[in-house]
Amino acid sequence: MRRVKIGTATVSGLCLGANPFSGFSHQDDKTSREMLAYHTPERIKQTLREAEAAGINTLFARTDKHIHGIIREYWDQGGRLQWFAQICQEQNDPDSWRTWLKAAIALGATGAYIHGGIVDFWYANRQFEIFTEALDLMRGANLVAGFAGHSADAHQWIRDHLDVDFQMCSHYNPTDRSRNPQHQAEGETWEDADRDRMLQVIAGIQKPVVHYKVFAGGNRPILPAFTLLGQVMRPQDVVLVGICTKHHPAMIAEDVALFETHVDKTR
Repeated sequence: MRRVKIGTATVSGLCLGANPFSGFSHQDDKTSREMLAYHTPERIKQTLREAEAAGINTLFARTDKHIHGIIREYWDQGGRLQWFAQICQEQNDPDSWRTWLKAAIALGATGAYIHGGIVDFWYANRQFEIFTEALDLMRGANLVAGFAGHSADAHQWIRDHLDVDFQMCSHYNPTDRSRNPQHQAEGETWEDADRDRMLQVIAGIQKPVVHYKVFAGGNRPILPAFTLLGQVMRPQDVVLVGICTKHHPAMIAEDVALFETHVDKTR
């Protein structure tokens, strides 16, 4: 599998996402509850070890007490995946992202990025000074620094105004985050027109891009998505996929094989 340099970090072409670990299915409440119940700390750590064995070297995962505790145990037990921390905020505390960023630094994150919903919200409300503050805080801690986001317009602004190490671009924009940056389980839509617009912006980004939500949160077929990735991923890009092995124990190995066949072998 390819290795890509993002800032000071060496990152596998296929990376492990953690939305299923925290019960974000992007499908329905029943599936989200099943994911959360299934992913005990031991099962999550086993998934991380399987990812390591398959050649994946980077985990993208939330900043919350649940995930922090598991990462600490995993590393204490010899785990080697590096962590890019998704900096989130509490529902009623718009300043809490700063607290979670400090916690990620203290725990030992290699990289960090502001959660896509927060980025969409900051951009929609023209809170540009907070982007600069967040980037300065990440840089000051020697983190590999970036921003996620579902909005193509937000990523175009980031591209043109901030000197980041990477941009984390969602292929789909499921909900409007202009009034609320938090995840919204109801009313998500998955429009290919949003993906097409994001891919246009990605083509003009010089820095590495982390492609995510490439399967539309599990709502689109996997094989066509990998085929598309083979066409649009540049040599400096990586892709992030969420893993839930409850009904598909071989998912990690199969995703790695699909990535190598449809992306690496096309380059």
